[in-house]
Amino acid sequence: MYEKSDTVEVCLEAKQISKIYPGTLALDKVDIKLYRGKVNVLIGENGAGKSTLMKIIAGVEQPTEGTILFHGNEVSFTNTREAAEAGIGIIHQELNLFPNLTVAQNIFMAREKTKYGKINEGEHNKQTKDVLQKLEQAIEPDKIVGELRVGQQQIIEIAKTMIQKELSILIMDEPTSSLSNKEVEVLFHLIEELKQQGVAIVYISHRMEEIMRIGDTVTILRDGKLVASERVSEIDLPWIVEKMVGHSGKKIKKNEHKKLGKEILKVENLVLPREDGLALDDVSFSLFEGEILGIYGMLGAGRTEILECLMGRNKDVKGDFFVDGKYAKPKSVPDQISKGFAYIPEDRQKEGLIQSLSVAKNLTISSLKNYTWFFHLLKKQEENAVTETIKNFFIKVSNSDLPIYSLSGGNQQKVVIGKSILTSPKILLLDEPTRGIDISAKADVFEIVNKLADQGIAVILVSSELNEMINVADRVIVLSKGKVTGEFTGSGVNEQSLMRAATGGE
Repeated sequence: MYEKSDTVEVCLEAKQISKIYPGTLALDKVDIKLYRGKVNVLIGENGAGKSTLMKIIAGVEQPTEGTILFHGNEVSFTNTREAAEAGIGIIHQELNLFPNLTVAQNIFMAREKTKYGKINEGEHNKQTKDVLQKLEQAIEPDKIVGELRVGQQQIIEIAKTMIQKELSILIMDEPTSSLSNKEVEVLFHLIEELKQQGVAIVYISHRMEEIMRIGDTVTILRDGKLVASERVSEIDLPWIVEKMVGHSGKKIKKNEHKKLGKEILKVENLVLPREDGLALDDVSFSLFEGEILGIYGMLGAGRTEILECLMGRNKDVKGDFFVDGKYAKPKSVPDQISKGFAYIPEDRQKEGLIQSLSVAKNLTISSLKNYTWFFHLLKKQEENAVTETIKNFFIKVSNSDLPIYSLSGGNQQKVVIGKSILTSPKILLLDEPTRGIDISAKADVFEIVNKLADQGIAVILVSSELNEMINVADRVIVLSKGKVTGEFTGSGVNEQSLMRAATGGE
């Protein structure tokens, strides 16, 4: 275990922290030390207890047992305001924004500045511009947050914390999951500045290359228990995987000799206008039964827009669409579902799940017509479908009646996929299906995807991770600024060719 040296200051120490939820031991006597001016990496599989531990440190949750020493003094934060006043900030993995309010209003929510008894919007806008300029973002303070793309909303989450004064500890839970490569570099530069100021960074990520690049120490949790703590300079990736999952980990297996079926979808001359030009510019492609077609490109290249057009979510789209050889222009989401389309959105929390419902109800919400007879719900058939889906999709849940928010991110994602498959689709659209989930859960997701493709379901996979394109997709089309800049199969699906096409040949 890594202990502090004479030259490294421990700014926070959590001792024997346990957290018990009804029926679940989320944390079991966990110890952790956070070092001043260091990036303290915290990793583990989904459900290992990482976010729970950080919520306790940030005052979101209170421990069932254990003590926290902050700069040598025992503390107990009953809410986030108390923790923030002490100098602890947290950037949550799941966005915590008000989509109907402006950027400035979100950043200064619950910390408003006043002048003559009124909210000082001018000062809000000025400080918002300053912090966004530091983050190299040309976003106007009066822009409505709901109109921003997910990556920009993630930047706003980061900016909210940067407004906080006297930071001592900054917790970042999957901060790069929605960011472009350029935005990630800006964030890393900001982290380096904060380290120089003596801020302790807690960095939670499933991206191993990030951990090895910016981490100073690493703490690993598994099943709510502390497994290991070590200097990053003393370890390697196989060591991390072994400690995380207890074995060398599953590998994504790609079927190199797959036989594809007939052409099931054909898109010709797809054009999608937007205020400042074209989101999609003359895009054409085909999709075959049993194929996993990858769509790769930088954020803003038009990847998600293609899926949204195919699901009937964009009314201004132009172009020709053919399903099973018949002309079938998308009219609405229900219309596309009836044609055999299913969509897994990037933001599972807001668009893929209903947080107030149970695991079972989320699974069957889109296919209830299969379990009804006139006005009666066929309860037994519904229960059988839920049981089979939980088994086939490796969903870890002790009781399907538990609320969906009690599941880890990886298991929630499996529920979203299972829900879609219960509609019996012919074409499955996946938008960043492994965002914010761990190595083992990623392997589970792609094992599921490969099985579905083997059953003849055609899959379109949008991912910003190169290794997923290389290891999963049968064929990859690359977008840059709304245009197709490359199409690759076989050995042509490699890092160099995809990156060159994604950057317009640069």
